[in-house]
Amino acid sequence: MLAFALSLVMLMLYRVYFVKEPPPEAEKPAATAKAPAGKASVGEEEGAKPRSATPSTAAPTQAALPVVQGTKAEELVVESNLYRVTFSTVGADVRSWVLKNYPKGEQIDIIDSHACDALGYPLTLNLESSALTTEVNQANYVVKVYRGGATHAGQEPEELSGNTFAPPVDLSFTYSNGKIRVEKHFSFGSPDSAQDQYSVKTEVSVSDGEHDLPVGVAWPGGLGDQSVPPAMETRYEKAVYESLDETKVRQVTLSPSFFGHFFSGGSEANANVSRQDVPGPLLFAGLEDQYFAGVFLPNSPEASALITREVWTPPDFHGEEKDKPRPLAIRIGSVSSKPLDFRLLVAPKDLAVLRAYNPPLDALVDFGFFSIVAKPLFICMRYLNDHWIHNYGWSIVLITIIISIALFPMRLKALRSAQEMQKVQPILKGIQDKYKQYKVSDPRRQKMQEEMMEVYKKYGISPFGSCLPMLVQGVAIYPFYEVLEVAIELRHAPWILWVKDLSAPDCWMVSGHCVPVLVIIMTIVSLVLQRMTPMASVDPSQKRMMVLMPLVFAFMFLKLASGMVLYWLTSSAVQVVQQIFINRLIPSPATGPVARKPVESKG
Repeated sequence: MLAFALSLVMLMLYRVYFVKEPPPEAEKPAATAKAPAGKASVGEEEGAKPRSATPSTAAPTQAALPVVQGTKAEELVVESNLYRVTFSTVGADVRSWVLKNYPKGEQIDIIDSHACDALGYPLTLNLESSALTTEVNQANYVVKVYRGGATHAGQEPEELSGNTFAPPVDLSFTYSNGKIRVEKHFSFGSPDSAQDQYSVKTEVSVSDGEHDLPVGVAWPGGLGDQSVPPAMETRYEKAVYESLDETKVRQVTLSPSFFGHFFSGGSEANANVSRQDVPGPLLFAGLEDQYFAGVFLPNSPEASALITREVWTPPDFHGEEKDKPRPLAIRIGSVSSKPLDFRLLVAPKDLAVLRAYNPPLDALVDFGFFSIVAKPLFICMRYLNDHWIHNYGWSIVLITIIISIALFPMRLKALRSAQEMQKVQPILKGIQDKYKQYKVSDPRRQKMQEEMMEVYKKYGISPFGSCLPMLVQGVAIYPFYEVLEVAIELRHAPWILWVKDLSAPDCWMVSGHCVPVLVIIMTIVSLVLQRMTPMASVDPSQKRMMVLMPLVFAFMFLKLASGMVLYWLTSSAVQVVQQIFINRLIPSPATGPVARKPVESKG
């Protein structure tokens, strides 16, 4: 039991601290920016030159472009029942991206406006020239808005006026200084379409009048729920990508893992990798936190990505340089001289939503090492909630009861095994006393083990038989933990009374103090079960250790999700009922004849 508890602690520490991250790619010419948005450029590979539309032996004279510049800064809003996106004509970038209804009625802005004020906003550009990058990201664009959807042949799309629009709608931003022309087109599809409800079709082009220039698009400043504490936000933020060469989602943090702190040699350069180039072809690349994701799905096989961490200084910051926030940033782009075409998906990490896209993105919901158990567990839980119970707390209770009933035959067999172990304990104690004067390293201790195994074999006892149900119950803990960690459906999902969020620790505020009521009830039920259950050992020290185990578990569960406490409480309560049935209706075997066997006189 103690070993199991320690194993569980290590599993959870692994989940929290040990980052699953692929080894850094070998340095390759990057297709994207080499530094933060607005401060650096894309496609800085030496010798990389734009391709001319037609071959020529002499440089053609560049034609002057019409100047296109906005006269004042404006904000435009695209809003549906699922999101509200705010664009600015300054930089033609996104200033706010609000996702609605997770949970119902709540609105989450996944853009950190304070960080983006310093680092740049999502959908800023990166070009070969740093000066040009700064110019196009600070310029005032001219915007035109058209009604989206299909039009008849030869019919011009209807131009719209105003500042707030409902999809389907197309936004076209244009800027030209006479030497280069920048165009950004955003197409929001119908919210009734599963593949369009959260995605935006985007095309970005930069031209000098003769040919297109290489361009990259960035999402700096991180991504995630801005209502959570910064420490939790940092814990869950990741960059993700999947390439065509391998069918596996890769996660990147660019932060030292739990063990990396000890093996970095004390050098910050060794402990932190500042960037990672991700070569194409890419299926997707983007950023995510615990419950939300924003990913680029490039339509060009030449597109590649660059993942970085960018430091900024909050206005009220007074700490050390190493403690400054360093949100993740991602950029996609190409060294090819043509427009950059991609879909941008910003959505909750809901399995049904992500599975509707092509390619399917449901792998972004990472159920961890035990996903083979955790994912079906969640699907069953969601089915019960959606079709029968309409409460995730009661869904957990019902699933736990079903699991406990299914394990009852195994538990009954284990209890029988424990009773048999109790019968032979005097014999085993005699064998141990016979060899107790020898050290553990003494070869004669091996003889003790052989004699004990002979006793087990003679009476048909498995020394590990009583551990199997506990092992199965324990294995179910981690899948429940993963479901409560990653399933957005359980975010802020209530149960009853004071339990308002099954994904948060149990806390009932009484006179300003947090009282973990569920944990207290769970501990009491576990202690009752402990006293009712036959123990395989009669050793007083082992009995005391087993009595302490519910208290150890209570300490562990204080900081875990209340949904996990509910699972363990329900499981323990069902086992109490089962144990009452076993103790009353199934007589224990007699112990007399076994205890009189003179095994200790052998040898």
